[in-house]
Amino acid sequence: MDLTPYLETLRGDLAAAAAPAGPETTRAAELLGHALEASARLALLEALSDAAAEITTRLPEASVEVRLRGREADLVVTQHAPSPPVPPSPPAAPVPPDSGDLSRLTLRMPESLKTHVEQTAAAEGISVNAWLVRAVTAAVQASAPPSFPFNPPGSPSGSSKRVTGFFQA
Repeated sequence: MDLTPYLETLRGDLAAAAAPAGPETTRAAELLGHALEASARLALLEALSDAAAEITTRLPEASVEVRLRGREADLVVTQHAPSPPVPPSPPAAPVPPDSGDLSRLTLRMPESLKTHVEQTAAAEGISVNAWLVRAVTAAVQASAPPSFPFNPPGSPSGSSKRVTGFFQA
C-alpha cells in the first residue's frame, strides 16, 4: 500500500487552507507540508498497525500484520491451522471421604519428574499439591496393586527391592 497519495492529499488540503491568506502563507504551508511528511507517514503506519491488531483479535484463525518495504506498507493476512479440539479430561477419580484431618508428607523425586508434574498440573489449572493428591487417590483406588520391585530412575535394574522414604504425620 503506497501511502504517498494520502500524504499528497494532506499537503493539498493544507495548501488550499492557506491559499486565501496570500502567497507567503501558501509558501509556508507548502514548506510545512513537506516537513510534516515523515510524521504524517509514521502516524498513518501506527493507525494501520492498530487496525491490523484490532482485526487480528476478531479473527479466530488468522492474523493481520503490517510489513514495511521501503516507504510502502503491506497488509499481510496469515491463516492459522485450526487448533485441534482439546480432548475431554478423564473423569477425576472419586476421592475417599475427607475426615478433615490433613497430614504433611515430604516427597522426593527426580528433578525431571518434578518438572513434568508441575507442567501437567499447570496445564490442568490446578496446584501441584492438588494434582498429586488426585494421582495418589487414583493409584490407591486402582484395582491392580503397583508392581514391585520399584527401581527409581537412575538405579541399576536389580537394585534393592526396598522402598524407603520419609513420612511425618
